[in-house]
Amino acid sequence: MDYRIDDAVAVLERTPATFRALLGGLPEVWTTANEGADTFSAFDNVGHLIHGERTDWIPRARIILAPGVNRTFEPYDRFAQVRESEGKTLATLLDEFAALRAENVAVLRGWRLTAAQLALTGEHPALGTVTLRQLLSTWVAHDLGHLAQTARVLAKQYRDAVGPWRAYLPVMDR
Repeated sequence: MDYRIDDAVAVLERTPATFRALLGGLPEVWTTANEGADTFSAFDNVGHLIHGERTDWIPRARIILAPGVNRTFEPYDRFAQVRESEGKTLATLLDEFAALRAENVAVLRGWRLTAAQLALTGEHPALGTVTLRQLLSTWVAHDLGHLAQTARVLAKQYRDAVGPWRAYLPVMDR
């Protein structure tokens, strides 16, 4: 599928509500479990998405769209949410994510990007030259990846409890 802003926004707009429907009101035993060292819990995933709203997608798109020659992105701190989410509740994070995402989608729509603008490039610190189209496509795929990751982490909490049905549940061993 080629990147189209309207198709991307259809996913981007739904992500906060999807996380809220999946996680809102769940006991912490569900939302704080992870898959081991340096992995994300559901709580961490929401915090990570918030950090991305603040420092990744729209800020990096602005770098690409800005006039001038320096189009280098700042490195992204994949674990910043540990520090930034400290002392917050999941309900607070879900609200914060929804508000930031609404603002960022409004910015994206307001730009009315052309094919030429989507072809503009920036410099990722690890990946090298990337296009705006690739960055914005990654935003959507990133959301979906963290939804899948969150569902997987939740499912694994019953990894042993499902007994022999585990053989029919590949999510338990991914």
